[in-house]
Amino acid sequence: MDKKVLITEPTPFIEEEWKILEKYAAVRLAKGITEDDLLAEVKDVDVMLVVYAKITKRIIESAPRLKGIVRYGIGLDNVDIRAATEMGVYVANVPDYCIGTVAEHTFALLLALARKIILADRIIKSASWKVWTQQPIELMGTDLEGKVLGLIGIGNIGSAVAIRAKAFGMKVIAYDPYIEKDRASSLGVELVDLDTLLKNSDFVSIHAPLTPETRGMIGEQELKKMKKTAYLINTSRGPIVKEDALYKALRDGWIAGAALDVYENEPPNTNNPLFKLDNVVLTPHIAWYTEEALKRLKRSVAEDTIRILNGMPPKNLVNKDVLLGKKMVQ
Repeated sequence: MDKKVLITEPTPFIEEEWKILEKYAAVRLAKGITEDDLLAEVKDVDVMLVVYAKITKRIIESAPRLKGIVRYGIGLDNVDIRAATEMGVYVANVPDYCIGTVAEHTFALLLALARKIILADRIIKSASWKVWTQQPIELMGTDLEGKVLGLIGIGNIGSAVAIRAKAFGMKVIAYDPYIEKDRASSLGVELVDLDTLLKNSDFVSIHAPLTPETRGMIGEQELKKMKKTAYLINTSRGPIVKEDALYKALRDGWIAGAALDVYENEPPNTNNPLFKLDNVVLTPHIAWYTEEALKRLKRSVAEDTIRILNGMPPKNLVNKDVLLGKKMVQ
């Protein structure tokens, strides 16, 4: 086939979309995901399907046939959208495949923190209790009803978390400079500034994209503003939180605990000091990862890839300015 699709890496497997797409184009898997690897692969590619590989300006400029970049997921911090737009290349993501899925994982982490689930599991399996009727003080949990959940970012996923929190009887406040007050009010959420959120929340959950403004926004100064009894949860992007500051906060008792699904560097270093702490719950970037969400993701990626191969803009087009350039060419 003349048209070609390059998949940068599996998610974790690619059979489903491969079978769909091979009816429209020759499909292949990249041999590596470094910039040099991809520079050698993209010269004859029409559409790239991207997971975590960084798609730089050099890569885009080295692909003269490239018509579209489709990201497996929501975040686009690994794609140079400006360069793609300048080159007339569509960029698409899948913004809605895991909204409830990530919200559920967020709440799983929140509950694990509130009720010390991981520590309790460790203790019961080690048979380290002494008297069954005298529970260890470190296993004493906290009720959610009446507690304050502070959301940093109240887009689709943040809103889904807010709805779940309300069902638990929590008060929800949020910091999001891009959201309208009417939308927040419709969810029963009070918009506040970041300082107010940090000082008043019993749980702080991050649901913001990684941008120059949000990178490193939670550091020592912000963590010291939180209650000593408060918990931090991040299922968004790791670099939003400065991990060295978070380690100090957890080690020295600035906050009570944290739960992370994302990290500053992924995969995290095996000697990451956070791994040694009992007051942190860690999962390996799986908030999105359910059978149902994965099916939705693959279906959407395949559908938008087919649209691009057929000369149409993708349904989930991100860089809408590229349409202006295409109209000028026509």
